Amino acid sequence: MKTTSASGHSIASLSPSAVEVLARDLSESEREVILHQGTERPFCGVFLDNKKSGTYVCRLCKLPLFQSSAKFDSGTGWPSFFAAVDPDHIKRLADHSHGRTRTEIRCARCDGHLGHVFPDGPPPTGERHCLNSVSLAFVEEKAADLRA
Repeated sequence: MKTTSASGHSIASLSPSAVEVLARDLSESEREVILHQGTERPFCGVFLDNKKSGTYVCRLCKLPLFQSSAKFDSGTGWPSFFAAVDPDHIKRLADHSHGRTRTEIRCARCDGHLGHVFPDGPPPTGERHCLNSVSLAFVEEKAADLRA
């Protein structure tokens, strides 16, 4: 099993006890989404309208997941991205809940639930990674200091 991504990050699976340590400060609703594959309500996530430059990382283990440059307004009510930072960072699983088949996406390192991916996104990938804001943290890109 692969333990390092193509971009050089560790994607070795964390133990259940390590995940529980990382999750100790989550609220019950955050635990429901991240650890039990729940979904936050549309149009309420803190990152839906975030326009800052930076990287969206896994809320639990901080693995880089999506760049702000891949974010787009899908109109669905959840932050959406057309490509991951590194495909190795996203685990895809068949989800047969709610009477239909979808593709669930989870963090490759900690197995935290992120959301789902759909084949109706913009070029160049044609994918829409639809994310729960509570599954993410944001690392803002620092603006260059233009003072001489």
